[in-house]
Amino acid sequence: MKFLLQKRPIAGKPLRPGSAIRTIMVRKKPGDGLKALVRCGPLVLPAALGRGGISSFKREGDGCTPRGSMSVLGGFRRGGMLTAVRAGIPLFRTGTRDGWCDAPRHGAYNRPVRLAFPASHETLVRDDPLYDFGFILDWNIRSRRRGAGSAIFLHVARPGYLPTEGCIALKRRDLLRLMPFLRRGTMVRVV
Repeated sequence: MKFLLQKRPIAGKPLRPGSAIRTIMVRKKPGDGLKALVRCGPLVLPAALGRGGISSFKREGDGCTPRGSMSVLGGFRRGGMLTAVRAGIPLFRTGTRDGWCDAPRHGAYNRPVRLAFPASHETLVRDDPLYDFGFILDWNIRSRRRGAGSAIFLHVARPGYLPTEGCIALKRRDLLRLMPFLRRGTMVRVV
């Protein structure tokens, strides 16, 4: 997956054809620490957060969504889907051999891997639609620390916005609506 260390976008006015979103703000929904309100330009969209809420001290396996600023590094989509997709960046097509290492002691920690993989990992092709579309956020990727969390994505939400394992998840329709405006370097700020 060629998504690391790409050039930052030149952004125009948000949510106009051909423009880019510079910043996405993610705030805890009042009264519910496992759901969020995501502001993208003039839009405010509901989203799911990690089962551990938002944390400034993210650790592998805690289920928390990390507090901080994370840039979009790249994107992926399930290979073989017939859905027409317009995205602001190229989307890597995932197949059954694509995974993501979540084993802190492994050299490929928080990196894409090919399956079958001997260490703990996530499979990027799932039986549910969560990873039909996803964007890789720069949490612990460019400046990697073992055990500080892995596989933090912006992806499709479960029905009812059930909690994630630490990602930010939007309704499929909302994610498809935003995809044309997302670029490498778009900042996702969790506050």
